[in-house]
Amino acid sequence: MRKPKTRATLLAGLLLAASALAGVNPQTASAADDPVTVTVNARAGLATVPDTALGVNHAIWDANLGTTETSDLLREAGVQMMRYPGGSYADIYHFKDHTAPGGYVAPGTDFDTFMAAVRRAGAQPMIIANYGTGTPAEAADWVRYANVTKGYGARYWTIGNENYGNGHYGSAWEADDHPDKSATQYARLVVGYADAMKAVDPSIKVGAVLTMPGNWPDGITAGSDPGPWNQTVLSLAGPKIDFVDVHWYPGGTAAESLARVNHLPDATYLLRQQLARYAGANADRIGISFTELNVDAGRNTQPAALFLADVYSGLLENGVFTAHWWNVHNGMGTVTQVAGQTDYGDFGMLSSGACTEDGSVCQPPLNTPFAPYHGLSMMKLFAKTGDQFVRAGTDESLVTAHAVRRGNGELAVLLVNKDPDHAHPVTIDYAGFTPSTVAPTVSTLTNGATGIATSQSGSATSRTLPAYSLTTLVLRSADATAGRPTAPGQPTANGVTDRAATITWPPATPGGSPIAKYEVHRQNGAVSEQLGETTSTSFTVGNLVPGSRYTVNVLARDTAGRVSWASPPLTFATGSPAASACTVRFTTSNDWGNGYIGGVEIINNGTSPINGWTLTWTWPTGWQQVSSGWSATWEQVGTAVRVTPTNDNRQIAAGGTVSAGFVGAYGGPNVLPTAFTLNGTVCATG
Repeated sequence: MRKPKTRATLLAGLLLAASALAGVNPQTASAADDPVTVTVNARAGLATVPDTALGVNHAIWDANLGTTETSDLLREAGVQMMRYPGGSYADIYHFKDHTAPGGYVAPGTDFDTFMAAVRRAGAQPMIIANYGTGTPAEAADWVRYANVTKGYGARYWTIGNENYGNGHYGSAWEADDHPDKSATQYARLVVGYADAMKAVDPSIKVGAVLTMPGNWPDGITAGSDPGPWNQTVLSLAGPKIDFVDVHWYPGGTAAESLARVNHLPDATYLLRQQLARYAGANADRIGISFTELNVDAGRNTQPAALFLADVYSGLLENGVFTAHWWNVHNGMGTVTQVAGQTDYGDFGMLSSGACTEDGSVCQPPLNTPFAPYHGLSMMKLFAKTGDQFVRAGTDESLVTAHAVRRGNGELAVLLVNKDPDHAHPVTIDYAGFTPSTVAPTVSTLTNGATGIATSQSGSATSRTLPAYSLTTLVLRSADATAGRPTAPGQPTANGVTDRAATITWPPATPGGSPIAKYEVHRQNGAVSEQLGETTSTSFTVGNLVPGSRYTVNVLARDTAGRVSWASPPLTFATGSPAASACTVRFTTSNDWGNGYIGGVEIINNGTSPINGWTLTWTWPTGWQQVSSGWSATWEQVGTAVRVTPTNDNRQIAAGGTVSAGFVGAYGGPNVLPTAFTLNGTVCATG
């Protein structure tokens, strides 16, 4: 099989390098006998698992794309969505004659064969329309063939692949025949594609390509575009699209890739901020998909399995509607040893049966599952359609936890031990859920295993996690579930200020008894903090901290004391006061993808001069920093920044201003601060 070059040679040099800046260091193992505390909070509801959650990529260079054996393996692993025709090949692919000029098309990989494979696996298709060398008319013809002629009901269509890689930012791996390669032109043509395709079938969903926050070329403005790629695309195409599509290759060592999963909450938060700011009215209707995910180290061994389960869970609990592994079959790469196992450097989750060019090393037989396949199979056991993710956390960076609550009252907990050298004992505390005394069903994937081992054994509250392992516990509830009220509906926030917000929600439906009250809970890590309660469906929360992010749930309690499931989560951020004795203007410019030129302007709104000042703020993440600064003394401890004057600008006259600048750096999603304090006073922002 001819191996495509789109992944190994291009993304490794571009996307991976951009995410490896600063602020992420390899994790270090704690002593193996230190108990890890895991907290699972069933009151802290997150997103619900959709029927499109678990995805993979199929590519037209894969001669085994349509085989019965391949489809059956994917069905057994729980695959719910398949993407076609394969990454960057999508921008050279023409479905009518099944050609990809400049690339290799294997026999038996045409669209009808792909759809037969999708149907055999019980999945849904996601199709990439050719933007680079195609036209809106060609894409519309594909929709017509798929949904009118053949009746396939293909619902999800993305316009292009990684179109920001067309040379507009200086690096070119994605085909693009348009003379104008700007983000503006891409956005304009997305509108043309969406109009043409929906004229054929108005029921389809059309997606546009965005960049991953904190990864190249996020933050960079090129040419005459009005802003960076995401801002430009959303501003022009937002009203016409139904979802946005993002890829993520975190890069680095195995330990670094596994550590960077903690970027996901901030990355999805920034994406939703961008949608709300730029995509026009009703932007909350726009979904988010992550359709390419993989690692740089340990692609066929345990790091990839751990990463897949951890990243799929992290994305789904933050409301992403599908996550896709790159790839089903891909081909041989550089052979290495990872944690005692042979890794073939293959982006595929199933073996292609290939050998090195000199024949010295061969993969196992065709379709032998690699470790990420088993990680996907673990996701099938853990998170089922309709389950609601709930908050889980640990006190050890090398052990992560995720949890879902099921309609039948069960709770499933996924535990990831990222320590390659040590087993870790854990104790598990539960809030809002009482496990029964029946032994849990336990599924474990250990390093080097050829499958998942499942038994019913042990305790719900303590386990020992093998080194480099995935463990899922499925627990029965000791509490009766009959007669509970339903969960309240999706809350919304109105009148958000620096210190208050009014939260409103659709009412719950009573179960066996009338509803007595609603409780509003804030998620504080994996612990819930009750902010208040009310008999109505609206509650005003006060005493909030300026410039802070809040995620809240609403629960209903009936007159018999039964408590509902948590509502869907609501995340909102407080800002700065509308008026203050000071104003701070925080600016960024010349962003190069992992750093920028920053500035602060401090305005004295009072009637008296300020003699001596200290400006402080806190970065929202641990991977942001002030690298250097001028016109002030700059200090950073942890995430806290402290700026003090020089002898030349100690005094700020009444109505006057002083300015200072710095070089900012970031090694992940760059969530900017929104609250600043001057001499103990929270300032307005301008």
